Formats: sequence, C-alpha cells, structure tokens
Amino acid sequence: MCQIFISADPALYERRARSIRLHGVATSISLENHFWRVLEEIGARDGLTVPQLCTKLYDELVEERGHVENFASFLRVCCGRYLALQISGGIPTDQTIAIRSLNAERVLATENKRPQRRARLVA
Repeated sequence: MCQIFISADPALYERRARSIRLHGVATSISLENHFWRVLEEIGARDGLTVPQLCTKLYDELVEERGHVENFASFLRVCCGRYLALQISGGIPTDQTIAIRSLNAERVLATENKRPQRRARLVA
C-alpha cells in the first residue's frame, strides 16, 4: 500500500511560500507544490490567477464565517474537496467548465451521496 504514496515525486510535497496581497495587505502563504498546482487549476477554470482566487476565497469565507482562523489549512481543504468532488461527479473533470457556472447545491449533493464506509467486524 505505501508504495503508492511513497513513490510520489518529492517536488509535490516540497513546501513553497508565496506572497499574496489580500486587499492591499501582503501576506505569505506556505503550501506544498501539489496544492499550488490544484489552486492554479481551480482558478484557471474561472479565468483567475492564484492570488485572485485566494482573495475571492478569503472574502467569501470572511463573509460566511466572520473570520479566518487558518487560511493555509482552508486552502488545502479546498483542494482536497475539489478533487473529491470531481471523483464524485459533482465537478466535471472538463476544465473548460467554469466552477462559477455550476449549481452549488447540486455539486454538494454529490458530496453527501458518497457511500459510507462500513465498520469492519472484529472477530
């Protein structure tokens, strides 16, 4: 099992800090290269650069939650959910389809329909 994971290109889990301006305030966000690549893909679908995408996500998170506790972790979770929603069929793998064009309720419904793991019986 582990070979599947340990054979990953080390460049994918190399951490890189990027300076991003959120409403004129420079901030540094440190993520692994894999996450930066996924953010680039997400942003490109809607014609956004990574800094523009980060600003949009930050603003909408603040509007919804009132504050941001750990933005880097939030971005990692966004990437994971994006990939999982592609697997569940909620987000098309066709990268020419903009995320903003999708019906959020329909996308999230696919997330909630994922099969639940059955508990293993211990003999």
